[in-house]
Amino acid sequence: MDTAPAEARLAEIRARIARAARLARRATDEITLIAVSKTHDADSIRPLLAAGQRDFGENRVQEAATKWPTLKAGYPDARLHLVGQLQSNKAAEAVELFDAIHSVDRPSLVEALAKALTQSGRSPSCFIQVNLAEEEQKGGCSVAELSALLEHARNAGLPIAGLMCLPPADLEPAPWFALLAELAQRHDVSGLSMGMSGDYETAVTIGATHVRIGTALFGERESGDVHA
Repeated sequence: MDTAPAEARLAEIRARIARAARLARRATDEITLIAVSKTHDADSIRPLLAAGQRDFGENRVQEAATKWPTLKAGYPDARLHLVGQLQSNKAAEAVELFDAIHSVDRPSLVEALAKALTQSGRSPSCFIQVNLAEEEQKGGCSVAELSALLEHARNAGLPIAGLMCLPPADLEPAPWFALLAELAQRHDVSGLSMGMSGDYETAVTIGATHVRIGTALFGERESGDVHA
């Protein structure tokens, strides 16, 4: 297995994250790089695992279930993040598979996850996804709904790690990242899952704790998607 290309791409992105962190007077270890491996097969993922990457993002429960049990057998310290939308009827399976869920966005999903956590004994970190621009094609609660959803999630016992957003693709992302950071501070949560291949350095300077990088690590995907 030739890991050199993966090592080079990973090193470049880590260096860029570190540079952005220095500009913002932040510690690099405050920032988790999530390699978004959705639509990529196990053979494409293994070089990054061999190069030392441990946090990976998947969009769909079913796809993750076909790849990650085998990959985790070889790399048991790998951590899996669900970065795509989650159907309530897949909550139990998601809780078994994932170490973090970045797309909690409605009361029915909160309830399904709370039930799954109780039954499984596992407790993946949960991020509330906020649809800052209220785009119809994207998941996430509205800014107006955030306070009530966070309260519901906390009362249900979900381990809330922070907030997540996908800024509008055709607009400058910095103001949206700043808004998410302000909302996190206002609601007393520390995690900020924001920033993708084209804007992760900006996100880091504004306070991102988790950046979701797909294309810059794996190359272009066949199907267009907005989560990495």
